[in-house]
Amino acid sequence: MTQFTYQERFRTAKGVFDEFTNRNLFELQSRKVFDELVSPIFVGKESNVFLASKGDKKVIVKIYRVQNCDFNHMYNYIKQDSRYEQLKKRHREIIFAWTQREYKNLLKAEKAKIKSPRALSWKFNILVEEMVGDEVPAPPLKDTCPEKPKKFFQDIVKEVKKLYKCGLVHGDLSAFNILNHNDKPYLIDFSQSTLVKSPNAKELLVRDIKNVAQFFKKLGIEVDLEETFKKITSDK
Repeated sequence: MTQFTYQERFRTAKGVFDEFTNRNLFELQSRKVFDELVSPIFVGKESNVFLASKGDKKVIVKIYRVQNCDFNHMYNYIKQDSRYEQLKKRHREIIFAWTQREYKNLLKAEKAKIKSPRALSWKFNILVEEMVGDEVPAPPLKDTCPEKPKKFFQDIVKEVKKLYKCGLVHGDLSAFNILNHNDKPYLIDFSQSTLVKSPNAKELLVRDIKNVAQFFKKLGIEVDLEETFKKITSDK
């Protein structure tokens, strides 16, 4: 039987396993953050997401492409986050900061007890996080409609409110990055999440609500956008 190398088995797109990324993957493996990449879950324009093994468990490894990322798009978002006001418009630095910000946002979400993956580690363009699911990753909402759509939507609002209360707006919420795990919503993909005090926070929150409401409208659930916004941002 032909034996393929680690890189050959999991090289899914040009630029993912460059020498720099290989070194970082090797270091994370050496630190026992994960054992081995198992299979690709998602191949995108800016990042690839893999399922990886860690003992008898599975974790998620997200790799941002150093060569292919649209760093101008990233910079336009991240420059409004006060945590990164001093960030220079340099390709690699922006990608590393983008990955680090997602890691930090996940830590804040965990502290606020939000249903989301637990951040495990971060190294330059690589993020490792807990897998949401049992034997396999939980499906995105777009692929598995909830049994009780109205309650599911209300649960999403509760999670978004907790996120807002801990000082964050998700910024990229939709049926693509809400997982349906045992009919409970789990928020993922926190790379665009920004501080509530950021200049574009309100705009992003309104967009999040509209995106989610649009999906649930197809399931027969009418959403009052203004009322939902007030519910999320109120102190009650």
